[in-house]
Amino acid sequence: MMRSLPDDDVLYRALVERDSRFDGIFVAAVKTTGIFCRPTCHARKPRPENVEFFATAREAILHGYRPCRLCNPLGTPGEAPAWLQALTDEVQAHPERRITDRDLAARGIDPARVRRWFQKHHGMTFHAYHRAMRLTQAFGRIRHGDDVASAAFATGYGSLSGFSELFAKETGLTPKQSRSERLVTVTRVLTPLGPMIAGAIDEGICLLEFVDRRMLETQLSRIRKCLRAEILPGTSPYFSVLDLQLAEYFAGTRETFDLPLVLAGTPFQERVWQELRTIPYGVTRSYQEQAEHIGARSAVRAVARANGDNRIAIIVPCHRVIGKNGKLIGYGGGLWRKRYLLDLERHHSDRESG
Repeated sequence: MMRSLPDDDVLYRALVERDSRFDGIFVAAVKTTGIFCRPTCHARKPRPENVEFFATAREAILHGYRPCRLCNPLGTPGEAPAWLQALTDEVQAHPERRITDRDLAARGIDPARVRRWFQKHHGMTFHAYHRAMRLTQAFGRIRHGDDVASAAFATGYGSLSGFSELFAKETGLTPKQSRSERLVTVTRVLTPLGPMIAGAIDEGICLLEFVDRRMLETQLSRIRKCLRAEILPGTSPYFSVLDLQLAEYFAGTRETFDLPLVLAGTPFQERVWQELRTIPYGVTRSYQEQAEHIGARSAVRAVARANGDNRIAIIVPCHRVIGKNGKLIGYGGGLWRKRYLLDLERHHSDRESG
């Protein structure tokens, strides 16, 4: 699939600034070295006349370029590097196990390097992330009937008082209070457009946003308020299904998603979000048409605001709503991502109809 790209000036600026928002949108090929890189690569930047841009690594390879060893442009944006993968897998599978800096060093892993990666990709240190995973496991045990002491010791805490103090500090609740509290578990989901953050409660997926979206913190605050829930890193049975269905969507083999969704908002917002889900794959509507579809012809601006407040990107396809003149406007993940998604759907729709 050939995808349209922003102007070269925009792409070159993103390359020089190492703009992570463009990771997955393009690769930069350097004519003088024969190498192509991600936008975020830390290698020395070429002069504008020595670089050409491609939408995919495949296109760069077909033009005779080879991948950079430093930034690995053939990998999925945001994925854990090979040296870290075993550690992240272990924390996911066994959060109750204690792992100290000394343990990391004994495995041949530099603790400072681990800390930098987690700060960049999760916004917290490795040990803070590990603590959050343990707390999430304890939170779930308490909510499903374990007494506080059993939950604490089963998740690796040696002191009940220490567990209770940390639990209250991180969640604002005592362990007993959490028994009736809702929990939103969140995780990172890797996509060709960069990492996203997904959130789920018992009823279904309630969040899917690009991690670099400027309104992400606001959206998390709104989820806490709307669902009266705490948010912690963790696992959910919905996440593996979400991973699979997103992979199928980006491969062009899935047009609709069948995950249960939790669309928590005002009645007007929920009407708009439900209507978004009726826009067929590969089809676009204007904001005016969207307003007419919900019987609110004069509420175009309100519809646009509700679209912007959508917290479940791609699955609730606000990217399919465009300006009345066909211009791409108003997408929280960035217009380059909106263009990518529409090009993807248009390409596969044309292939099916052909």
